[in-house]
Amino acid sequence: MEPGDQVIGRCLAEVSADDLMGAISGGGPVDGGEISDVRLAAYRARLPAVHPDGDLARVEDLGGRFIIPGDLEWPSQLDDLGEARPVGLWVRGTGSLRLLALRSVAVVGARACSSYGAHVACELSAQLAERGWVVVSGAAYGIDAAAHRGALAAGGVTVAVLACGVDVAYPSGNTQLIRNIAEQGILLSELPPGEHPNRHRFVLRNRVIAALTRGTVVVEAALRSGALSTARRARDLNRHTMGVAGPVTSELSAGVHALIRSGAASLVTDAAEIGELIGAIGTDLAPIKAGPVLPRDLLEPATARVLEAVPAGADGAPVEWLAGRAGLPPDEVLQRLYELSSVGHVERHGAHWRLVRRR
Repeated sequence: MEPGDQVIGRCLAEVSADDLMGAISGGGPVDGGEISDVRLAAYRARLPAVHPDGDLARVEDLGGRFIIPGDLEWPSQLDDLGEARPVGLWVRGTGSLRLLALRSVAVVGARACSSYGAHVACELSAQLAERGWVVVSGAAYGIDAAAHRGALAAGGVTVAVLACGVDVAYPSGNTQLIRNIAEQGILLSELPPGEHPNRHRFVLRNRVIAALTRGTVVVEAALRSGALSTARRARDLNRHTMGVAGPVTSELSAGVHALIRSGAASLVTDAAEIGELIGAIGTDLAPIKAGPVLPRDLLEPATARVLEAVPAGADGAPVEWLAGRAGLPPDEVLQRLYELSSVGHVERHGAHWRLVRRR
């Protein structure tokens, strides 16, 4: 079967995998009539190319394993996919996939990304890794690769969900990156060793990324982008969907902007804001952002009124004139002027007061 085959998924909800395999390979009808004759013929046509013992031996030689629902390492959140849930996963790398997925976030986006997008994806992933999050992506060119590299560079753990076998380095330009992920994280796939990707498998791979993680961040995506399918899957699964704004003149950001504008995604700018949405309530709060506090911000209201009344010219003005401009008694204005002088805002020249010139 291909990944996400819902007909097989419905059958496995009724019978065991052993019984279903026996029925398909036995040549007779399959109980329940769930599988049409045409589909059954297609399954049987593929049987001669299936070598499960060899696949298991091959992944074991790589230090990998095959896990199925019910195993201790199986991430139960994948069960949210229902009939489209993976039958099993080929896993390569150290660590428990179930435990790592408990605090994971997907970072996805365009393959032909801009330098801005690559920078943001790398920075976000490094920040997430430093905050203890596992970064999940698809090991493709562009945003995916930048996300994996950011997490690895920060000494974090990253998971790559592949549209090919875990022994296949695709794309070939990311061969070293994929090796690094296998050493410092996890490679996983629904496809057995030796299988190569196609367009359909990439789309189906995205549902696993969306279901496995607590939220999906889209860094860059055009209006027609595979990354948007991951975001839609995440939204349908009631996962948090987030987007990073980009230049309004960039087609690579048009898809993200459309997600945010429609309310399908929340705007995020850093790892703290991502953590606030998908993290623990009350413990992963992002700091409140504000502009710098200027010396004038600390002045009392009356003192600030006097300062605003002081003219910018070199001649300045006398106290009586300033009192009229500030709407305060002359004695109070004089007191406020000396306060302002002590902190370097104004200076006295004879009977006049003027602003201190900044150089």
